[in-house]
Amino acid sequence: MPAVVIVGAQWGDEGKGKATDLLGSRVDYVVKFNGGNNAGHTVVIEGEKYALHLLPSGILTPGCTPVIGNGVVVDLSVLFEEIDGLEARGIDTSRLKLSTNAHVIADYNRSLDKTTERFLGKRKIGTTGRGIGPTYADKMNRLGIRVQDLFDEKILHAKVEGALEQKNQILTKIYNRRAVGVDETVEELLSYVDRVRPYVTDTALLLHEALRRDETVLLEAGQATLLDVDHGTYPFVTSSSATSGGACTGSGIAPTEITRVIGIVKAYATRVGEGPFPTELFDEDGERLRVNGGEFGTTTGRPRRCGWYDAPVARYAARINGVTDFVLTKLDVLTGWDRIPVCVAYEVDGERVEEMPASQTDFHHAKPIYEYFPGWSEDISGARELSDLPANAQAYVRELDAISGSRISAIGVGPGREQTVVVHDLL
Repeated sequence: MPAVVIVGAQWGDEGKGKATDLLGSRVDYVVKFNGGNNAGHTVVIEGEKYALHLLPSGILTPGCTPVIGNGVVVDLSVLFEEIDGLEARGIDTSRLKLSTNAHVIADYNRSLDKTTERFLGKRKIGTTGRGIGPTYADKMNRLGIRVQDLFDEKILHAKVEGALEQKNQILTKIYNRRAVGVDETVEELLSYVDRVRPYVTDTALLLHEALRRDETVLLEAGQATLLDVDHGTYPFVTSSSATSGGACTGSGIAPTEITRVIGIVKAYATRVGEGPFPTELFDEDGERLRVNGGEFGTTTGRPRRCGWYDAPVARYAARINGVTDFVLTKLDVLTGWDRIPVCVAYEVDGERVEEMPASQTDFHHAKPIYEYFPGWSEDISGARELSDLPANAQAYVRELDAISGSRISAIGVGPGREQTVVVHDLL
């Protein structure tokens, strides 16, 4: 059976959680392979809303094993806060598996994240301040603390001490902040040992054996393609690999195991934080999209920047990820517009450009070239077949299908699990 990857094809918040949940009853494992609690998924089941940050969406599906892979950075306090919240609502979280090689967010990295972002001033990145970036930096600098280190107090103490030799110099001498104590950091991390132990395992081996048993593994990305540290709008990106390639390094699954890549795109576009966004709206249409779409961050509550659908971005995501199928979400939010603009190309320095520019400068100055499509006023939330959609909504979907670089296989027409039009089976 296959390993299937779900990735965001824009700047995040496309509805990956719903897409993962839609497939959850048909897969055996759902794996979070990158990021941390700097992003979230919102899933609605029978009118109940669940906001997930660290936990994979598969935690909500009975019989499915949720996995936090080695590519994730884990804030243990957030993890158990989320587990406790779900348990209080009757959700069994005992099936969760956590990679022994996942890195742990220490208190000093949260402090550094908030402090450095504040000192950047106008050059700020738009980080959530949760210690994600500094923890990934530690990982690359070989200063990181992994989950397995919690079970050897001597190693843990040595690693914390080594990290703080450098970080306390930065905190005290550059930012005039209080030094962080080694013992207090170690004590905090050790306080989670007994509780985290039952979840920890060699998840790469676990997933390998599952695939050998012909079980299906679904890998869900945090963040999105345009926030990928290599392929996104650098430096306004996250600190991890949020594309389909990151699914391999972040889970331990070989590239040859992946048989399908599902890209999630909104019927319009949003972005949180700083960075270029060619179709961004600063008028009443932008505010209308924000309000109608509930465009406020699952994790931070920050209002999202809103704009029209950007086909060059979708084509770029299709190419970088090898997208085999798109899921188009939130089509219902566009109900009520007389006409709907779609960015089909850009104007850069007076020339028409069909693809997303490789140069950050060119992309920053790119002006969208729009084509306009007739809107619809009918309620589409009850549609379950493509033919149930109004003619203009069908035409809009078909046009996006033609210009986005891969076929549209499912369409979200509301927030509920069941509010989906399936055009092509995703498994």
